[in-house]
Amino acid sequence: MKIMIVGGGGREHAIAWAVAKSPKCDKLYAAPGNAGIAELAECVDISVMDAPALVKFAKEKEIDFVIVAPDDPLAAGVADAFLDEGIKTFGPRKNAAIIEASKAFSKDLMKKYNIPSAAYETFESADDALAYLETQEPPYVLKADGLALGKGVLICQTLEEAKAGIKEIMIDKKFGDAGNKVVIEEFMTGREVSVLCFSDGKTILPMTSAQDHKRAGDGDTGLNTGGMGTFSPSPFYTDEVKAFCEENVYQRTIDAMAAEGREFKGVLFCGLMLTEKGPRVLEFNARFGDPEAQVVIPRLKNDIVDVMEACADGTLDNIELEFEDNAAVCVMLASDGYPVSYKKGFEIEGLENFAGKDDYFVFHSGTKFAADDNGDKKVVTNGGRVLGVVALGNDLKEARKNAYEATELIDFENKYMRHDIGKAIDEQ
Repeated sequence: MKIMIVGGGGREHAIAWAVAKSPKCDKLYAAPGNAGIAELAECVDISVMDAPALVKFAKEKEIDFVIVAPDDPLAAGVADAFLDEGIKTFGPRKNAAIIEASKAFSKDLMKKYNIPSAAYETFESADDALAYLETQEPPYVLKADGLALGKGVLICQTLEEAKAGIKEIMIDKKFGDAGNKVVIEEFMTGREVSVLCFSDGKTILPMTSAQDHKRAGDGDTGLNTGGMGTFSPSPFYTDEVKAFCEENVYQRTIDAMAAEGREFKGVLFCGLMLTEKGPRVLEFNARFGDPEAQVVIPRLKNDIVDVMEACADGTLDNIELEFEDNAAVCVMLASDGYPVSYKKGFEIEGLENFAGKDDYFVFHSGTKFAADDNGDKKVVTNGGRVLGVVALGNDLKEARKNAYEATELIDFENKYMRHDIGKAIDEQ
């Protein structure tokens, strides 16, 4: 098969790594890809949002299967563009990707179909939102309705902070049109767990659990980011929690989407909060999480192409999903100053140390090729989150130890990382 991946981050690198291993994959393309993906695929310089150019390329190259991985193109209907041309595609249509693209839609869906989540209200007027805040107790959770690169959620400890947050989202438009509506949500406490699920619109198969670390600084301090590291599995995702979510969240959500005429085929990301009253949904995403994919995919026993094809074909009930009985930890190497202001273009050294390793991986998030003084090709930083360093282990403690040792094998100017990814593991 000729396969094309749409995307160019760490999630896409992890997907490309798994797809390239499949006996079904004869040729792999990525649009636009990155310096790491280029080792596995032929990268083509086409924007993830340029549906006509992507479809044209797929037709020219007679692509058999397309994987649309990031949130923005899914929300914009890029999967639809391929599907409408008869090209087999993994990833939900626009009308299903709305479960991530609109917080208000997903909250209304959960309320209608009795899917456990936090209490909430939605506002299109800043004045109405401000008046509502006056009636609530802190802390306050404010969510921009649309996509905001994982940064559109504000947790405010005081009324003054919350009012400033409404101004930031709805008046100053910090997140652009994503802030045309705002969801004000009940603040929940507990452990966070992420569970990604394959779905063919009828059958849903949950993957192994994971936990992300969103804040930029150690001790969960600083601003929200796209994710500073993950571990899998989560020791807090017990058999009891799993059974509850399988009955009340995963299948119920897929059935709800089908009932709404929004058949969901692809990956449904379920962000969960394990509260004293039981698991509650924090958010849904319509694709693999990043960096959750980097710790979940390396533990998958199945041929990922088989599973993705089954999602596209509606035959997921024929798949028995299996994961290795091990653990994985990912530590993101970022550019110092992320997510606010940072420099890029620094040469990355040490990537060769990961060649041929079975238990250590480095997935590129923000990298590109540049020419050195001799005109030779080198890999340089090209984003806030640069590399995801992943290590496996027999258990989480071993995987965490291995991951942090592996971060020492790579260096670049302004390298920054959190030092407490998976620290909760050590507290078990």
